[in-house]
Amino acid sequence: MAHHHEKSSHTEGHVHRHESMDGGHDKHAGHSPQMFRDRFFVSLLLTLPILYGAQLFQQWLGYRAVQFAGSEWITPVLAVVIFFYGGWPFVEGARRELAARLPGMMTLVALAISVAFAYSLSVSLGLQGMPFYWELATLVDVMLLGHWMEMLSIQSASRALEHLASLVPPIAHRVTDRGTEDMPVSELGEGDVVLVRPGEQVPVDGVVGDGTSSVNEAFLTGESRPVAKERGDEIVAGSVNGEGALRIQVTRTGERTTLSQMMRLVHEAQASRSRFQALADRAAYWLTLIAIGSGAATAASWAAAGREIAFVVERAVTVLVIACPHALGLAVPLVIVNATSLSASHGILVRNREAFERARDLRIVAFDKTGTLTEGRFVVRGVYADGPGEQEALRLAVGLEASSEHPLARAVVEEGERRGVRTAAVADFRAVAGKGVEGRLDGALYRAGRPEWAGEMGLGVGEAAKKGLDEAAARGESVIALMDESRVLAILALADRVRESAREAVRRLKEMGVQVVMVTGDAEAVAKTVAQELGIERYHARVLPQDKSRIVRELRREGPVAFVGDGINDAPALLAADLGVAIGAGTNVAIESADLVLVENDPLDVVRALRLAKATYRKMVQNLFWATGYNAVAIPIAAGVLYAWRILLSPAAGALLMSLSTVIVAVNAMLLRRVRL
Repeated sequence: MAHHHEKSSHTEGHVHRHESMDGGHDKHAGHSPQMFRDRFFVSLLLTLPILYGAQLFQQWLGYRAVQFAGSEWITPVLAVVIFFYGGWPFVEGARRELAARLPGMMTLVALAISVAFAYSLSVSLGLQGMPFYWELATLVDVMLLGHWMEMLSIQSASRALEHLASLVPPIAHRVTDRGTEDMPVSELGEGDVVLVRPGEQVPVDGVVGDGTSSVNEAFLTGESRPVAKERGDEIVAGSVNGEGALRIQVTRTGERTTLSQMMRLVHEAQASRSRFQALADRAAYWLTLIAIGSGAATAASWAAAGREIAFVVERAVTVLVIACPHALGLAVPLVIVNATSLSASHGILVRNREAFERARDLRIVAFDKTGTLTEGRFVVRGVYADGPGEQEALRLAVGLEASSEHPLARAVVEEGERRGVRTAAVADFRAVAGKGVEGRLDGALYRAGRPEWAGEMGLGVGEAAKKGLDEAAARGESVIALMDESRVLAILALADRVRESAREAVRRLKEMGVQVVMVTGDAEAVAKTVAQELGIERYHARVLPQDKSRIVRELRREGPVAFVGDGINDAPALLAADLGVAIGAGTNVAIESADLVLVENDPLDVVRALRLAKATYRKMVQNLFWATGYNAVAIPIAAGVLYAWRILLSPAAGALLMSLSTVIVAVNAMLLRRVRL
């Protein structure tokens, strides 16, 4: 559908403002996964000749590098390129971190590579000492790889508001004295009259001036049942018109429509979400301070002990290299990359990388009912026939409803197919807007539609039909009355079908110690029936869209809350919850506001997602513990604490140890793939 121009400009402002918030990662402002990928591969290629020429590698592997005039300058020149091309994002990042007074990983990486680079270059230009070119190059490579992985795991920023804006058509048919003219919605004013043809979306909020139809407002209420509209009824922008043409008098346009209010709600919820700073960033921050402090203290101590400058710098750089939080930098992103691909293969899409951290200690899961716990489509639950038998009543009903477009009619036809009903052709068929349908079958006139229609015509209602009406009312179900010219022949009760896996999901969540709450815009009777069927003790019925987020906020006082929904009206609630889960066949907007998206429409996936989250969090904690624990041991050794016992780490060994810790963290992250969901 074309974009709604009037709103798209203010929408984009919201969306872009949200982008920097999405990962809580300002260190990646202006960065993309492709940028890190390209820099990584280029730097890696340039590193190979440096490794080939490194003294250490020649000793280890027992070969002599080819020598020729000027060959000693190949390594420094490549190192300059690697530093300024591969290392520059870290220098930039460090500048931003320091400007924000939050030194972290970027600062430490930048410091280590800058000191190593400056010192190595000085050695090449004549200073006494051993250069650290290969350490510098591999340092930059591993950091670029880590950040590329991390960027891949940070999902794209939210597009929710753009989807909402696109719900309103850009063009409206305004009714004038000369007929109708098409004009942009943005030019409509209050009091104008617009024509909305069958199947079109309503462009403005207004009041029906003329015509009767049924309108699907599911985007707003989450309610799958079309709502009958006639003269004087309110109607909202974004809803879809059913079978009749409507003339609508405009009451609100642009920013003031219900849809725009909802966009504002979503935006505010996005802006007010707390910024979860990853554990690794906090650890890296402290490690940075400790490393800089240790590096400075090490250099000062050795200088005071009268050691030569090369040794002092070597110690300081070794401390910085060893403290370089590679393992920390990869600890979380690698777990997340594995978790996201594992979950994707199970039909769970992760939109927000912090979802795993939040999901682990959930106390309450709140489900929206329509389309989530239920299928959002009607099925015939019962046929209450007075005169003819059930099969005959269904045959007549299918005959009439086969020509209708209404969702309830489709449900009747599907039930007929399921029971193998053979039906007669209908003659003189016509749809009576807001009432039902009528036509001749086997020469006799029959009608199917709202029970109120039978009342208006004063038709008799038999025992079975009365019982059917009472039971359907108690369960909050929709009803179709089948009539001939003198009485009601049968009542068909239709209900929104409960998803097969919903019962199992509720049972398993309870086993995990999670409380299940149902939230629905439906009437008390419907809510009660579905809750009993699923074994849910707590439910909220007749909830208006704007109240869903309020209920979620109230539930959060009892502990962390996940909200599972599919409608646009769920977007504010998805954002208000600690964990927003969208069921896939829902609207794009719900998907864009959620942290997790379940592709399969299966509530059991909520259980799988929680299991995965717990396992993911465990791996993250293990990795962080390893990455920091390794530093606690390695930094003092690098500083030369064991020098009296002739134990001293060269920067090369330091870089190797650092790489080893990174490998261990990576392997541990890969083990996540063995988790049984």
